[in-house]
Amino acid sequence: MARTQGAALDEVDLALLAALLDDAEITNKALAHRLGLAESTCAHRVRALRERGVIRDTRIRVDEAALGYPLQAIIKVRLANHTGPKVTALFEALASIPRVLQVFHVAGVDDFLVHVAVEDATALRDIVLEHITIHPVVRGTETQLVFELRDGSGMLPR
Repeated sequence: MARTQGAALDEVDLALLAALLDDAEITNKALAHRLGLAESTCAHRVRALRERGVIRDTRIRVDEAALGYPLQAIIKVRLANHTGPKVTALFEALASIPRVLQVFHVAGVDDFLVHVAVEDATALRDIVLEHITIHPVVRGTETQLVFELRDGSGMLPR
């Protein structure tokens, strides 16, 4: 994950970010109008936020169930040892597994949390057995089904 550097965010930056979080598809013209900025200033400020890494990307969110993957789970992964290169290699391997939505490298009892969306329980089992526990550095896994997922309030007030 890239780290941002440079000047702190000012009120205009925060207002731009809040508006874009509310509606990522807003046009520059509408964004400038909403915030009372000149269109050129607005475009420049958004471009600067991207260049600084504050705005990392723009994504589309899909309904996994509509794509045929209605079952979501969090797979907790515990490691047998924690050597840097092995941890990095496993992190990359976990992130490249088909149907993995997110991978978190965490502190605590577990070392990784792997969020997946699959078609059924058999596919979930296959991810664990064929893609995760095959790595010698993995000591164990625990799988938790996701009943419902909701977005949090986020970083900025809306």
